[in-house]
Amino acid sequence: MKKLEVPARKAMPLTTRMMLQNKAWAQSQVDRDPRFFARLADQQAPKVLWIGCSDSRVAADTITGTDPGSIFVHRNIANVVVHTDLNLLSVMKYAVDVLQVDHVIVCGHHGCGGVRAAMTDQDFGLLNEWLRHIKDGYADHFDEINAISDPRLREDRMVEVHAIRQLQKLAKTSIIQKAWATRGSPTLHAWVYDLSDGIINELLVIDSNHEMKPPYGFDFSK
Repeated sequence: MKKLEVPARKAMPLTTRMMLQNKAWAQSQVDRDPRFFARLADQQAPKVLWIGCSDSRVAADTITGTDPGSIFVHRNIANVVVHTDLNLLSVMKYAVDVLQVDHVIVCGHHGCGGVRAAMTDQDFGLLNEWLRHIKDGYADHFDEINAISDPRLREDRMVEVHAIRQLQKLAKTSIIQKAWATRGSPTLHAWVYDLSDGIINELLVIDSNHEMKPPYGFDFSK
């Protein structure tokens, strides 16, 4: 007797599954709070601007346990702050001047591929130009970083140094300094998220009392 062949069931496409999960999530939010989406649709009033890495494992609201609408987010490869990046500056301008956030967080993470790549001499094509911003920090701390014998710990330290440097560059922008002069806010935070245990550690805090060394300070009284 010929064996009856049963057609294999096709796996559900990933995007279809995502859409179904979206419907389930939306319903769960309404079940918990019937006015949840009505409030979100009415306005956004986040108190935090998050400048983080594009890494899919480091979603700001997920790792901080916050609801949608709580964090205004900008992400790029390796959470780099570049003073000529119009994308970043536009996000900052809106968050600081219009939304008037109270906190700006630069959050790096251990196991960052961008930082790891910047610590090598490998050619990454177009990415080389972006990684240069990280390499500059590596060069400034080269002896300190390379004195660490363990490769993982060496990379972890570079991630921390990088996050601190990006926060310091943030403080040099006129957007932040003008907000400090006019309303005494926002407070800046350098954080690092550890993929191995899910814990965030704070490395540096800079507030409106920070004394900016010349020539980076702006005088807004003129």
